[in-house]
Amino acid sequence: MTARYSTIIVRCLGALALLSVGIDHAYQYYANDYRAIPTIGTLFVLNVASALVVALGLVAPLRRLAGRSSDRLLSLLALSGIGIACGTLAGLLVSETSAGLFGFREVGYRSAIVLSIVLDIATVVLLAAFLLLKTRPDAGWRARTWPRGFRQAGEGSS
Repeated sequence: MTARYSTIIVRCLGALALLSVGIDHAYQYYANDYRAIPTIGTLFVLNVASALVVALGLVAPLRRLAGRSSDRLLSLLALSGIGIACGTLAGLLVSETSAGLFGFREVGYRSAIVLSIVLDIATVVLLAAFLLLKTRPDAGWRARTWPRGFRQAGEGSS
């Protein structure tokens, strides 16, 4: 697998993890009535919208749309995705403290919270890996190249 394909795969997986963060927040907004909580409901809607926009931007064919500036735009989108995931995780952790977040306090780690934490961490790891692979193309997974004169097992005749 070439470095280019591994970069694309990691980018798409990061976008999927980020989109999943947004979907999780949309579910909590509607199913668990987070929409009724002042400020927190608005933050959930903003999380859903920003995760959707950034995730779609990460998988969009930007080379066709943005041309030369597509690499910078992808980096900006990846950093935005990392920021969204870190912000979500920070908000959750602050809401777990005794002070709470904007007067709201989350209690306990039910499955939706654990899922959100896992998805946030996955988003950060995958998008950071994408940025690393993008800046260091030789860091990708690729077939080993052999020095001239050497053959891999099964190549050529003996």
